[in-house]
Amino acid sequence: MRRIQPGIIKISLIAVAIMLSLTNLPGHAQDRFLIVHADDAGMSHSVNMATIEGLESGLVSSASIMVPCPWFSEFADYAKDHPNYDYGIHLTLNAEWKHYRWGPVASRDSVPSLVDKDGYLWDNTSQVAANVRAEEVEIELRAQIDRAKAFGVPLSHLDTHMGALISRPDLVEVYARLGIEYDLPILFLRNVDETTAKAYPALKEAAAGIVKALDAKGLPVLDSLAQFYGGDTHAQRQARYYETIRNLKPGVCELIIHCGIENEELRAITNSASRRDGDRRIFTSEQTRQLLKEQNVTLLTWKQFRQQVSKDVAAK
Repeated sequence: MRRIQPGIIKISLIAVAIMLSLTNLPGHAQDRFLIVHADDAGMSHSVNMATIEGLESGLVSSASIMVPCPWFSEFADYAKDHPNYDYGIHLTLNAEWKHYRWGPVASRDSVPSLVDKDGYLWDNTSQVAANVRAEEVEIELRAQIDRAKAFGVPLSHLDTHMGALISRPDLVEVYARLGIEYDLPILFLRNVDETTAKAYPALKEAAAGIVKALDAKGLPVLDSLAQFYGGDTHAQRQARYYETIRNLKPGVCELIIHCGIENEELRAITNSASRRDGDRRIFTSEQTRQLLKEQNVTLLTWKQFRQQVSKDVAAK
């Protein structure tokens, strides 16, 4: 997801009578779990190769795929052949790069509110919020999920590219409904702090009811989320990632990263090529592996998160 609120989004934990979170399980009250999640698989060949490198290093524990993108099929083939890894759908309503854009998976005539005058998905989330019809969003998102399944991708969860699906209350509802219908966890937060609520009022408005519905379905909900795009140098970005890891609170946190290989292809697409390459280097390094070990932080996949929550529900 790009253009989410800058800085690290920190979500405080709340106590509830029955919380479908690992913090409630016997022996897990003080444990810290981290999903290191690589967004944007399928975007380009260089992003695919970097994401695969991260997964195979064992430090990237999950990834999500942009189905409308030109390099989707390459990553889908890899996912089908390597079902041991964790793959979500990065539900996409934006095509944000100037010279590298994509349209919907559904036919354009079935989702006219989702495309601009050139037939591409909208450039940014403000345009999405201003133009799309919720019923057409649902058509497109179903098409993305169904296409991934048709390619044999073993799905573990759903999330949202650039936060487009939390830009309006009706889109949040579509997002949650699809997760429940397809029986897939969605990237969602159990408690929304004031900073996040101010940036995404639609998320705050819908949060309580959706968390209740996800709990009733036995789908896991994150305790916290962290991501950022700043840092003038690779060293600064690494330091900030490591600070985030050291300061993790008990519970399950997802740390969103964007892997890439800085080459001619990626530089032609985005000005974030260097940062994406840096994320790849940080989250394939032995230094990072050692830090996680020293901090007693356990890497988790969405599949493992789901399985543990299911065990908790069955026990109750």
